[in-house]
Amino acid sequence: MADTFTTDKTALVDLAHRRMREAIPDTGWTARQKLALTCRILFDAGHDSGLAGQITCRAERPGTYYTQRLGLGFDEITESNLLLVDEDLDVLEGDGMANPANRFHSWVYRARPDVTCIIHTHPLHISALSMLETPLVVSHMDMCPLYDDCAFLEKWPGIPVGNEEGELISAALGDKRALLLAHHGQLVATGSIEESCTLALLFERAARLQLLASAAGRIQEIPELLAQEAHDWISTPKRGQATFAYYARRALRAGHRDALSATGEDGS
Repeated sequence: MADTFTTDKTALVDLAHRRMREAIPDTGWTARQKLALTCRILFDAGHDSGLAGQITCRAERPGTYYTQRLGLGFDEITESNLLLVDEDLDVLEGDGMANPANRFHSWVYRARPDVTCIIHTHPLHISALSMLETPLVVSHMDMCPLYDDCAFLEKWPGIPVGNEEGELISAALGDKRALLLAHHGQLVATGSIEESCTLALLFERAARLQLLASAAGRIQEIPELLAQEAHDWISTPKRGQATFAYYARRALRAGHRDALSATGEDGS
């Protein structure tokens, strides 16, 4: 006999969150493994653009973070060929050099102590939307994690290798988890690798939906309170862990098991 049919919505939401915390286990992957898997997941989702884009996460030592080596594509990243760099992009562990555009990651990490993982990519639909110099519009339930959580930098600052761009981008991001950069791409900055990965995937889908809907007619707004409710409902750590684990399993089944290997195909 059902005993929750008279329970109010707030209590049911709390119950669902409690059950998720109890039922969804941690994967046990290290930060380096999660970062390598994120590179493969985003590659399969069309986030690669040659060697453009950076994916980073904080390392154990303050002022340091992991990133991919310049010259390797997202589909070539393994846990062992990731670099450990400091805020000046000096390599502390690993071979090769970091992408010079990582400089603005250092600025974001300094400005946002709550951020653990930053993803900057140039996927197709986000890049197309960025060319219109228009903000992201969220008008679908699935996209609500980005509702009132995506800033907009409407003027292209140029190549992000200087401190000026780092200061501008970190200021434009503010306290939000995502940023659309005009004529450029997207930035996601959150408190976990899982959250950043899943939000970056969602960002590209949201841009694609916006372009499709705009071509058909005028996008209608959704109620603010309901959108915020959906934002909070979807944006929980356990949902992020479960979603990331699914995408990781899919990447591993698709042939990306070398991401977790001791050496990459290039022997590094």
